[in-house]
Amino acid sequence: MSDSRQCPAVLIAAPASGQGKTTVTAALARLHRNLGRKVRVFKCGPDFLDPMILERASGAPVYQLDLWMIGAEESRRLLWEAAGEADLILIEGVMGLFDGTPSSADLARHFGVPVLAVIDGTAMAQTFGALALGLARYQPDLPFAGVLANRVGSLRHAQLLEGSLTEGLRWYGGLSRERGIELPSRHLGLVQASELNDLDARLDAAAEALGASCDAALPPPVGFARPELLGVTTPLAGVRIGVAHDEAFAFTYGANLDLLRSLGAQLEFFSPLHDRELPDVDSLYLPGGYPELHHQALAANSPMLEAIRGHHAEGKPLLAECGGMLYLLDALTDVAGVRAPLAGLLPGEATMQKRLAALALQAVELPEGTLRGHTYHHSLTSTELQPIARGLSPNGGRGNEAVFRLGRLTASYVHFYFPSNPDAAAALLRP
Repeated sequence: MSDSRQCPAVLIAAPASGQGKTTVTAALARLHRNLGRKVRVFKCGPDFLDPMILERASGAPVYQLDLWMIGAEESRRLLWEAAGEADLILIEGVMGLFDGTPSSADLARHFGVPVLAVIDGTAMAQTFGALALGLARYQPDLPFAGVLANRVGSLRHAQLLEGSLTEGLRWYGGLSRERGIELPSRHLGLVQASELNDLDARLDAAAEALGASCDAALPPPVGFARPELLGVTTPLAGVRIGVAHDEAFAFTYGANLDLLRSLGAQLEFFSPLHDRELPDVDSLYLPGGYPELHHQALAANSPMLEAIRGHHAEGKPLLAECGGMLYLLDALTDVAGVRAPLAGLLPGEATMQKRLAALALQAVELPEGTLRGHTYHHSLTSTELQPIARGLSPNGGRGNEAVFRLGRLTASYVHFYFPSNPDAAAALLRP
C-alpha cells in the first residue's frame, strides 16, 4: 500500500476576517459538487458555525485542522483519509492568512497545500494587485495558487481587479456582491445552517455566479503522507452518553462524537428545549450553542431541568461547555436585560453583553489529563465557586478560562477537542 495519497487541494485564505472566506469556500464546494465531484471540506482552527454551512455545501462531514489544537499527526490522518475518497479537498482558513500561531499559512506550508487568496474587492481597483502580491510573496516558501475576488460590483470591476495582478499571479475569478449570495451572521458568527430556510438556494446561486467567472478546473494534486496508525481501545464500552442537540445546543465537533463512538460509547441525542425527559443514559454532555436566544423556553421546560438536576444528584457524570455551562447556572440574562432562571446546579449567574468577552485557544490541565480546545463567548459569569483549573493560551491574551467541578459535574467556557487527549475525555464521561 502506498505511503501517500494524491488529491487536488487548495487552502482558501484572506488578508483578514470578514472577507467572505466561508461564502467563497461554500460556493466552490457546491460548484464542484454540482459537477458530480466528491468534495471534502475542512476548517482551520476552532469553529462550529462555518462547518455547518460547508457540510450543506459539500454534502460531506466537515472537520477541523490545526497544528496546535488538533495536532499535526491527527490533521495528517484526516487529510490522508479524505484524499482516499475525494476528487477535491478544500480547506477554509481562519482569520487572516498569517494571523495567529500557528496560522493558516503554517498549515498550508506544513502539508504543501497551495493557498487561494480571497480578497474583498469592494471599493478597490489596482490596489487589489498590490494586496495579492503581498500575500503571495510575504513568505517566500508559501505554496500559492492564485487569487479570487469577492463582492465584485460588475464585469468591468472584475476586469480591473484581474488586470492589476502582476508576476504571473493566477486569477481564479470573482464572486459578485449579490444579496442572495451572502451568508447572514450574528454575534458568534454565521447564522446556523438549520436556521436558513433558503440556504441551498443561496449556495446554488453562489456556485452558479462563481462558475460563470472561472473554468472550474481542478487544482494540481497534493500528496498526503500516510499517518501513524494508533491502537484502538474502548474505555467507554457500553456507556450511554446523552448529548444535547437542538437550536440552543449545537456546537459539537464531529471529531468529538466520532471519538466517543470509537471508544465504545453509545450516543443518545436529546433536546433540552423540546424533550420533557432525559433518555436512559449514564452520562450527559451539554455542548455550547445559543442558549441566550432560547433562555425563556429553556426555563419553561421545568421537567427537563428537574431531570438534569436528578441526573447530577445521582452522581452521574455531566460535562458542560460554554452555553451548556450557562444552562446549569442559577440564571441567564440576555442583552435586552431579560432574566430567566435555569438549572441552578452551579451557583451564580451569567449576563450577555454585546462586546466579545474572550477568544483564545486553551490548554487545560485537569486531574484526568490535559485537554486542548478554545473559548469564544460574549457572556460574563459571576460565581463564588473556586476553579479546579484554568486554561492557558499559546497566543497569550485574555481567556485563561476557569474550570469548575461539583461532584461528577465539570463545567467551563472551554470547548474541548476530545481527540487531543482521548483518555482524559473518556475519564470525564465514564461512570
